[in-house]
Amino acid sequence: MRPRALAALAMADFRERVRRPSYVVVLLAAVGLGYLAAPAAGAHWTILNAGAYRGVYNSAYIGTVTALAGALWLSTGGFYIIRTAIHRDRQTGVGQLLAATPTRAAEYLLGKFLSNLLLLTSMAGALAITAVAMQLARGESRAVDPVALLSPFLLCTLPVLAVTAAAAIFFETTPALRGGLGNVIWLFASLTGAIVGQSANAPLGGLGVGEFAASLRDQFAAQGAKLTEIGLGLMYLDDAPRSLLWTGVHYTTAFAGERTVLLLTAAAAAIVPALWFDRFDLTRAARGAKPTEPSDTAPSMTGLGSPTASSPPTAPGRPIFAGAPTRPAFAGAPGQPAFAGTPAPPGIAGAAGRPAFAALPSAVTQPLTPRRGLGGLRLVRGELRILTRGVSRWWWAGTAALVVAGLAAPVAARPLLMAAWIWPVLVWSRLGAQAREHGVDKLLDACPSPVFRTLAQWLAGAALTAAVGLGPGVAMAVDGHFADWLAGVAFIPAIALALGVISRTQRFFQAVYPLLWYLVINDIAGLDYMGVLPGGPAPHTVAAVATFLLLSALTTVAVRHRHR
Repeated sequence: MRPRALAALAMADFRERVRRPSYVVVLLAAVGLGYLAAPAAGAHWTILNAGAYRGVYNSAYIGTVTALAGALWLSTGGFYIIRTAIHRDRQTGVGQLLAATPTRAAEYLLGKFLSNLLLLTSMAGALAITAVAMQLARGESRAVDPVALLSPFLLCTLPVLAVTAAAAIFFETTPALRGGLGNVIWLFASLTGAIVGQSANAPLGGLGVGEFAASLRDQFAAQGAKLTEIGLGLMYLDDAPRSLLWTGVHYTTAFAGERTVLLLTAAAAAIVPALWFDRFDLTRAARGAKPTEPSDTAPSMTGLGSPTASSPPTAPGRPIFAGAPTRPAFAGAPGQPAFAGTPAPPGIAGAAGRPAFAALPSAVTQPLTPRRGLGGLRLVRGELRILTRGVSRWWWAGTAALVVAGLAAPVAARPLLMAAWIWPVLVWSRLGAQAREHGVDKLLDACPSPVFRTLAQWLAGAALTAAVGLGPGVAMAVDGHFADWLAGVAFIPAIALALGVISRTQRFFQAVYPLLWYLVINDIAGLDYMGVLPGGPAPHTVAAVATFLLLSALTTVAVRHRHR
């Protein structure tokens, strides 16, 4: 390893990333998270649920709560921001240039890991600055203690972000995890890790919640308050919590050692993919291929084949383009044909002994007749074919199984609908983003009616949604809940289309929708867009949100088309 080259590689990649407008959006999101960590005194929502109590807003409490929130949310959401570093080098050709340098695969991957960690650490730094601002704004304690405020970021947040930075490298270099499936897997893996990481027995300290919870219980118990539960996450409280003094965690050397081991383990894990990373070698996959033998019809170095025995004569020393057996196309100088071609059918007679033009095949010369049917329906059908293109037979078999199960077991309609409406998440994520990611957006921008084409995409997505949830939908219609099912059919493609059009990438929907679905199956009735939970939003409310999302997508497309 060359430390100077490694640092230069990491800093160059980090500087290129922070110049993007999306980085400003990320920092603003981090500031918003810092605001949520210190709600007003009478607020009923909190990021840290300690029952009926909370700490006084001093440097220790605000710094620790903000750091733990950063460890939880930046590790989950930050992954989707940093996971395109290697893909971008591959797409822009920078990777091929780096492959021609003495930089080794392990050195390159470690540089990308450090760049990922720098980007996530800058977000954590924005959180720390926001924590200071919130402490002064709340006014419960204006004495800023830098050590008490920053130590949780170093010991709790930084090692967890290192794990996320290493995971992004692993997912990008593993073909099976490189696409949308990896995005969905990471969401559920990070949520599981967040639950396990809050345990007091979490490996290597987890998120650091265990040390904080133990200290909070001890200091609150000394003031006569008994804590029954401590949980990390955005929650609503029936009663506003009462504030008690908490002076911070007294971190032990053993805990600091565990966090250091976690950080170093993440760095070591980031270079493990060097064992299978292709290092942007485009010929690696073709090295085992057997070379093909030249044939009479194989293209030569000229691109059109080699001269054959039946080729017409040429001027001395002057080769022509040769292919299959040829005939003179147009007469040139005596004994010298101008161009060689393929045998042609009889053409229209021209000058004596010289055919003027070869007759076109009858299929080409027949007049074109317009296809019958409605143009709009053909457009929707075409968008549906594009949307489902490349979907495997196993996916369709799973879809058929869900439909049959919904029809055969109407009692389990709601659980089956939950399963059915997560199954096509990678297909839905294509809505609004395929053209950009496949490089045909400029071509489509030249076509008329972009708004109508976008509306056709939503209709195609709604048709797919209805088809996948058909079995449970029939059962819900029998039970009188058809409107709930229909609102879900409209909502899912609307949110997919809106997120795809606005972000121009599939990753945004792949991160947001599974989280929304996860909250619904965990009985968050206020977010129930499927109509499967009692006390959820009315169908017309879900339909109104779907309409707003669809109009947002159409408006965005119209504005971009006007200013293209």
